[in-house]
Amino acid sequence: MLEQVHVGPRSLDAYRGIAPNDLIDDLLSASKDFKGARVAHLNATAYGGGVSELLRSAIPILNNLGLVAHWKTIAGDQRFFQVTKKIHNGLQGAPHDLTEADREAYLSTSRRNAKLFEEDYDFVFLHDPQPAAILSMHGKRGARWIWRCHIDTSTPNPNVWSFLRGYMTEFDAAVFTMKKFVPSDFPISNVDIFPPAIDPLSPKNMSLADDTARPVLQWIGIDLDRPLIAQVSRFDSWKDPSGVIEVYRMLRREFPLLQLAMVGSMALDDPEGWDIYHKIIDEVRRDPDIHVFTNLIGVGNVEVNAFQRLSRVVIQKSIREGFGLVVSEAMWKTTPVVAGNAGGIPLQMADGVGGLLVENTEECASAVRSLLMDPSRGHELAHRGRERVRRHFLLPRLLLNELRLMKELAAGRGIRDAAWRSTRDPVCGLPVRPDDFTATVDRQTFRFCSDTCRSEFLRHIQQYRIN
Repeated sequence: MLEQVHVGPRSLDAYRGIAPNDLIDDLLSASKDFKGARVAHLNATAYGGGVSELLRSAIPILNNLGLVAHWKTIAGDQRFFQVTKKIHNGLQGAPHDLTEADREAYLSTSRRNAKLFEEDYDFVFLHDPQPAAILSMHGKRGARWIWRCHIDTSTPNPNVWSFLRGYMTEFDAAVFTMKKFVPSDFPISNVDIFPPAIDPLSPKNMSLADDTARPVLQWIGIDLDRPLIAQVSRFDSWKDPSGVIEVYRMLRREFPLLQLAMVGSMALDDPEGWDIYHKIIDEVRRDPDIHVFTNLIGVGNVEVNAFQRLSRVVIQKSIREGFGLVVSEAMWKTTPVVAGNAGGIPLQMADGVGGLLVENTEECASAVRSLLMDPSRGHELAHRGRERVRRHFLLPRLLLNELRLMKELAAGRGIRDAAWRSTRDPVCGLPVRPDDFTATVDRQTFRFCSDTCRSEFLRHIQQYRIN
């Protein structure tokens, strides 16, 4: 059998007064149709990265709602994870093609995992490319199967995508973070759009008083009498860690006491992370004010929480990004963010909330400089960002999206019908209200979570309209 990740109990009631109460009520109502339903989520690792964090929080709530929800991880050796990282990078547009040996390493491990997936479920979610081929080798066995893609696949490497695409055809549905991430030749039409979310009650995001957070960072060598900026992310070339270091070095000329913390997690399914980590260590070895931390040297969720709360600015200098949960995490803690204008990041920071979007290293340094010079501006942006996170990017909203998708699949209906259009933003899939931003096209009224999404829709109407 595949290894099951065991999680502790959690009650949805704990989110009242944190997430919008009407959202929690809608989630409770939606869950009534699924008492006793068996749901499995499969991914590659139990720790390190956003998917494992989401599942650790989501599975207990699904069980609290009366479902029977299990989180299982696939097994693979280093060679398998080297290939899946290559697939991941290729889906984001990296030029390296898959060799025949790469394909066989992926498929042989997928076959073993398919045999190990023995239990029966009503719904099965496969997350990202690592387990994607299991369905074709396992068979549906009466379940509805959903592929959840957390990657920006808008311009994939053709060689990599043509290989993975062949394993998409049997899915009952797929979920992407944004409509523009869906490849133009995606082989199934039942595609839902909704972004991930953060758990405000997890150790990484729970309330942490300054008199607790400060000793946590001081204990690991941070001088909080001096300004601190931080990037929290996997050690990944798509996060541009060298660019972050360059931003810091540009700013040190004006802020000689500035410190930089680069905080990353090492995960089983990302062997490339070690190469990036060692390159960073070599690059910063002679600068004692650049601090590099990982989960493997005792810097975990509580420390990340403290970094995101006490940094003057959090940087997320992504070149490509599916979503970037750390952006919402920092905004939730009312810390201003300077982030790359990539993937799902602009959705989180729509309409100029949360911080500043940038295109390159020079813009990033200028944006961080402006927020260091004008803390009140950063404070205002960050507080507006927290409200956007509260409404759109907390865990109960994500679970509501998933349950509504499951309901449509159980009923045998297509996802993006007229009811979908009346309640969801056609660009990002977020829930909308009658008083939100609107646009009328050919006598049809569309609603949006932000003016940013409305503008995107009007620029690319044919891409987003629902027939």
